[in-house]
Amino acid sequence: MDDFLRLSATTARFTYGAPRAFTFGDDARLLWFLRSTGPTDPFDSLWVLDTATGAESRLADPRELCPEPGPLPVAERRLRQRIRLVAAGIGSYALSGDGLRAVFALYGRLFEVAADGGAPKEIPAAGPAMDPRPNADGSRTAYVADDALYVAPGGRVSPDDGARWGVAEFAAAEELHRARGHWWSPDGVTLLAARVDESALQRRYFTDPAHPELPAEDFAYPVAGGPNADVQLWVLGAGAGASEGEGGGGEGTRIRLDWDAATYPYVSDAGWESAEEILLTVQDRLQQTVLLLSADPATGRTRELSRTTHPQWVDPLVPGTPARLADGRMLTAADTPGGAARALAVDGELLTGDGIQVRRVAGVHEDRLLVEAALRDPSEQQVLLLDPATGELAPVADGPGVHTVSASAGTLLLTSADADGVRRLVRTADGRELVPADLSEPMPYRVVPILERVTEHGIPTALVLPRDHVPGRRLPVLMDSYGGPCAQDVSAEPRRWQARQWWADQGFAVVTVDNRGTANVSPAHTHAMYRGFSDVTLDDQVAALHALAARHGDLDLGRVGVRGWSYGGYLAAMAVLRRPDVFHAAAAGAPPTDFRYYDTAYTERYLGLPQDHPEVYERDSLIADAPGLSRPLLLITGLADDNVHPSHTLRLSQALTDAGRPHQLLALPGVTHMLPGGNREKLMALELEFFRRELA
Repeated sequence: MDDFLRLSATTARFTYGAPRAFTFGDDARLLWFLRSTGPTDPFDSLWVLDTATGAESRLADPRELCPEPGPLPVAERRLRQRIRLVAAGIGSYALSGDGLRAVFALYGRLFEVAADGGAPKEIPAAGPAMDPRPNADGSRTAYVADDALYVAPGGRVSPDDGARWGVAEFAAAEELHRARGHWWSPDGVTLLAARVDESALQRRYFTDPAHPELPAEDFAYPVAGGPNADVQLWVLGAGAGASEGEGGGGEGTRIRLDWDAATYPYVSDAGWESAEEILLTVQDRLQQTVLLLSADPATGRTRELSRTTHPQWVDPLVPGTPARLADGRMLTAADTPGGAARALAVDGELLTGDGIQVRRVAGVHEDRLLVEAALRDPSEQQVLLLDPATGELAPVADGPGVHTVSASAGTLLLTSADADGVRRLVRTADGRELVPADLSEPMPYRVVPILERVTEHGIPTALVLPRDHVPGRRLPVLMDSYGGPCAQDVSAEPRRWQARQWWADQGFAVVTVDNRGTANVSPAHTHAMYRGFSDVTLDDQVAALHALAARHGDLDLGRVGVRGWSYGGYLAAMAVLRRPDVFHAAAAGAPPTDFRYYDTAYTERYLGLPQDHPEVYERDSLIADAPGLSRPLLLITGLADDNVHPSHTLRLSQALTDAGRPHQLLALPGVTHMLPGGNREKLMALELEFFRRELA
């Protein structure tokens, strides 16, 4: 392994030591966050920055609390896979309502710590615990153990009815951006809790071939066209686990929220708006209609506040919407006419237009909405203040790069990322500026990719050349794209270009393409993938490659390799199977080769139900293409991948073998979908050897 790959592996791609998971507390006097002690330390500790003094304090060190850490509870391990969390130590935390106390889980044990002094204290738990949440004053903590919901002090509050309580089901955590399943009421007495019944779902199994003495592991998986988990929401009083009665809203009661769950089975968001109101967002199965509902916690009755519809699918909602403004009006996301921009609307009337692509509503600041949006190129993102009365915009952070923001009580945390790195700045309400310490390894490359929009569709592309490139020297091309729906590769965020610069320095012209279907260009760009992945993805990748080669004569189209992971692996395998005239070798990692075996919420959103549109699923499956393979193909799969199950890769490998088509298969015991712990870098070294051999 060379120096860059070794450094990338030991620093977790230059993230160890960088602060993350920021949360304001105590009216912005405190800024909580997680950070390890340096660039090779994988164990995140819990820290707090006092914005009044600028002092940072480490409140909890995982190695002191658990010198001999045990395994993570299975449910937490799987949740970390869903939210792509790879950090060791303290993975996450939650604050009390006043922001003065934090609770966190550590290898199944629970701890609480106060911001203003004192060592962390362990909270007795009923079993290996996960997802602890304190109530408003920090006097009680709710947590999940063995799929039951508990409160400490107290006990079990969910009934023993065979369901999972207090958790997010697979579809919610993986595809709907809801990773939690319980919420305290503002008074800290009752809990809103999800009840998840997965008994109708198929089971997926894993075995570790390297350890045949170990039993298989299984979990419930919602396969496209099949049943989903039955998800209900209940208000649970303090003793509800032992109570059989319902109604009344007091201690020991259970009240179910009532909506048309048969029509709107997906719960993508939920929480308490006040002691008298719960807000929940629900979606129909094909995600063409999204409702914001108000629920009465005393009766469970709901009423509709807003409705968002789209004939194809409603894009994942702009974070921060739907929401009720201070004057009672409803803020929702909407598309401008013709799908040119993702916009905001107030009571159904557009507030923003085609000149701004809204990506997130971060809160309220100076009586205006704090918005993350793209004003210029989709590779960038600005922070703006938006007047909800007039639509007037004012910049907060609008220089080149990707800017994000968090806000509380007039204080802002601004994060700016560009070719020079990632910088964080706290701007207090009284005008002072503070910089949280970043202990991560500086990124070794300053990469300024050549960004161009090509073809009649204005497809975003990026080209990275070797740092020592001499114009006129022809270079083999390496296509390195994801290409999947609602994702973005071509961005000014600098970390994503480090590995691509390494690939370029090995002697490749590295090309990245955000074909139609990807995110953050326009709704019309994204929705072009409706009812079909393969044709749009591959056609746009080929057209963009040819357009770039016409502009940059050093790209050798006689030697084109393609690599990718997950949907990018699907793209790579499809490229050599269907367009061997363009692509000459492929390394396909974790490819979903047949979407009939992928999950419901993702697949059906774009392709519809397989029983309604079998021709769509057949067209997007790669299995029937196996007899036509004529180019070198390296297939890679992690045998512990619970997102794109290894059966996807193995089915394609079997079809290739049955057709007598030579290929390579690399199956990795114990490896999941995320490739932590240096696995990504080890694979890059193997892929480099493969491409050098096949594109020589």
